[in-house]
Amino acid sequence: MAEREDKVSMELTEEILQSMEVGLAFRDYSGRISSLDFHKATSYVVTASDDESIRLYDVSTATCLKTINSKKYGVDLVCFTSHPTTVIYSSKNGWDESLRLLSLHDNKYLRYFKGHHDRVVSLSLCSRKDCFISGSLDRTVLLWDQRAEKCQGLLRVQGRPATTYDDQGLVFAVAFGGFIRMFDARKYEKGPFDIFSVGGDMSDANVVKFSNDGRLVLLTTTDGHIHVLDSFRGTLLSTYNVKPVSSSSTLEASFSPEGMFVISGSGDGSVYAWSVRSGKEVTSWMSTENEPPVVKWAPGNLMFATGSSELSFWIPDLSKLGAYVGRK
Repeated sequence: MAEREDKVSMELTEEILQSMEVGLAFRDYSGRISSLDFHKATSYVVTASDDESIRLYDVSTATCLKTINSKKYGVDLVCFTSHPTTVIYSSKNGWDESLRLLSLHDNKYLRYFKGHHDRVVSLSLCSRKDCFISGSLDRTVLLWDQRAEKCQGLLRVQGRPATTYDDQGLVFAVAFGGFIRMFDARKYEKGPFDIFSVGGDMSDANVVKFSNDGRLVLLTTTDGHIHVLDSFRGTLLSTYNVKPVSSSSTLEASFSPEGMFVISGSGDGSVYAWSVRSGKEVTSWMSTENEPPVVKWAPGNLMFATGSSELSFWIPDLSKLGAYVGRK
């Protein structure tokens, strides 16, 4: 029996997903959380909020380690570098669209990346190398090296872009205007090696993400659609539908670590979970808020986080699962 319980706790199933609830929450924000990121190799989480703060947490000890205020520039998107106390973030002030490399350890700017002329709406770091990619409402996607202030490459797009690297850092995707374009990171200047249609949904791209194994890619759009595609063939596998979001919001979605499930926000503030295999909704969690939360699954863990006016970490309720294991 013990062995059985152990197995249940390891593998994410629909039952485990349905049992998940908030196990830890931080409610001391005075603005909405606009972005959150898990560090891949530690238990650290970073958030950016409309209250102009960047906060570093250690989930394993349930503590906020650091709060840094970015009053001058504001803060919108934030991502960890490979180093657990160094982040790259975009500003939210309408006058300086530089990206910043910030050491949270001693609150020092290590580098400014200047190049965008309008709000940065997408930021993705390559996990293998010190490269990152950003997309802006100025209709450019810029490729960067963390060690250099000037961008290393520029792609022009028609519309709001969503960008992401795959887990290997070999491929990146740029989505806009109803299509996902796949680029080889080593020779992107040759143009996309594949272009996938998301079936006529021409509304603004919000986020694009690969599953950990790189076999799937998802795209969310302003109209409240979450499209899941086979990233090799470009086949549209499913489209999940939630409430649309405003042009100033972002509909976020995230694959579970093994790529079997997708969790997403919604324009009405709810969180939904879907099965990739069946294409069906597995469960949903209603909210009293009416803006889409940011949603990220923790790497390799039975946990996801949501950010709205508070930061919440969702974990399985073992008491529900105990009954489930016993019943079997």
